[in-house]
Amino acid sequence: MKIGVIGGSGLYDLEGMEQVESVSVDTPFGEPSDPYIHGVIAGRDVYFLPRHGKGHRIMPSEINHRANIFGFKKLGVDCVLSISAVGSLREELRPRDIVLPDQYFDRTKKSLEHTFFGEGLVAHVAFGEPTCPVLRKTIMESSARVLEQQEPRLDVRVNAGGTYVNMEGPAFSTKAESNAYRQFGFDVIGMTSLPEAKLCREAELCYQAMAMVTDYDCWHESEEDVTVDLVISHLMANSALAKAILQDLIPAIAEERSCRCGSALENALLTERGAAPEATKQKLAPIVGKYLGKS
Repeated sequence: MKIGVIGGSGLYDLEGMEQVESVSVDTPFGEPSDPYIHGVIAGRDVYFLPRHGKGHRIMPSEINHRANIFGFKKLGVDCVLSISAVGSLREELRPRDIVLPDQYFDRTKKSLEHTFFGEGLVAHVAFGEPTCPVLRKTIMESSARVLEQQEPRLDVRVNAGGTYVNMEGPAFSTKAESNAYRQFGFDVIGMTSLPEAKLCREAELCYQAMAMVTDYDCWHESEEDVTVDLVISHLMANSALAKAILQDLIPAIAEERSCRCGSALENALLTERGAAPEATKQKLAPIVGKYLGKS
C-alpha cells in the first residue's frame, strides 16, 4: 500500500524519509499545490504534499483540492493522512489537543470544485461516514504510543471522533458564527479538510484527518482573540507532535485494506456506460477505469 500525507499549516516537510525525490504530476484539473515528495519511511512508500505549498503561499480558498487528490490517485496511493490546523468549539478541546473527525458540516460555497464528476458522468457516493474507521483506529493507537513515550509527558488529549465545520476563510469566524456552531454541538472548525474527504471518497482512497487544535476560535470570552501570532505558537508545537506520530503511524498502517473505502464507486455511478462521453471517461480513467473501462 502506498501512503499519502497532506501537510497543513506548519507542516511543510516530512522527516526521516529515505530515497527522497520530487515528483511533478499533471492532472486534468490543473496543478497540485506543489510537487509531491516521494520517499521511504520504515520500508513504506510515502508521498508527501504541503496543501498550502512550500512557504505557505496558497490560501485555503485557493487550494486546488481536485488536482491534489487526483495526483495521489494517479501515483497509486491508497491511503491519505491529512494534518490540519483547527479552532476548538468546546471547552474541553484545548489548544494542542488532537481531534480525529468522523463527521463534517459544510459551510463552503464551492461544491462543484469538490467533486471529480460532471461533464456527462454522474456519481453520488455514500458519505454518511466520511472518514475511514480503520485508519482512525490506527491513528489513535499510534498517538497513544507516541504520547506515552514523550519525556516529559505531554498534556495532550487525542479524541477519536468529532464534527469538523469547514468554513472558507481566509478570515476567522465572527462570534455569532462561532457561538452558532457551538449550539449545534460541533467540535472544531477549519478551512480545508472536507473537500479532501469528499474527493478521497470519490477516488476510493482511505482518508482520515488529524485536526490539531491551535486556538478556541473567538467564542471563548476568557481567551484572547485569535491572532496569527497565537496560532503560530501552537502550530509549531503541533507540527513537532504530528511528525512524531507519523513516524510511528506510517509503518503501523496495514498493507491490505479491510475497509469499504476501496469500493466507494461500486454502486455510485448513475450514468449508463454507453451514455458517458468518451472524453470524460478518459479524463477520469484513474478513478472510473475499473468500472467503465479506460477508453
